[in-house]
Amino acid sequence: MPETPSDPHRTRAPYMRVLDALTAEIEAGTYGPGDRIPSESELSATHGVAPMTARRAVKELRERGLVYTEWGKGSFVLDAGKGDQGDV
Repeated sequence: MPETPSDPHRTRAPYMRVLDALTAEIEAGTYGPGDRIPSESELSATHGVAPMTARRAVKELRERGLVYTEWGKGSFVLDAGKGDQGDV
């Protein structure tokens, strides 16, 4: 039987687990506006996923407007009231 979106036992994609964890940490204030979130390599090690999986989770956070990325520096939490800071 194919899995359906309403199936409560459906396995979530690994990037979604990382995304959910980061989103929850941002919402809980673990990472506030301007704070740097863990690097892709740190996320990879912490969550036991491949670096590309961690990168996809961070990309999704950018697309949702929760973080911005500065090349060579990292990804930082956006101030909810300020909008896009950049996406390098």
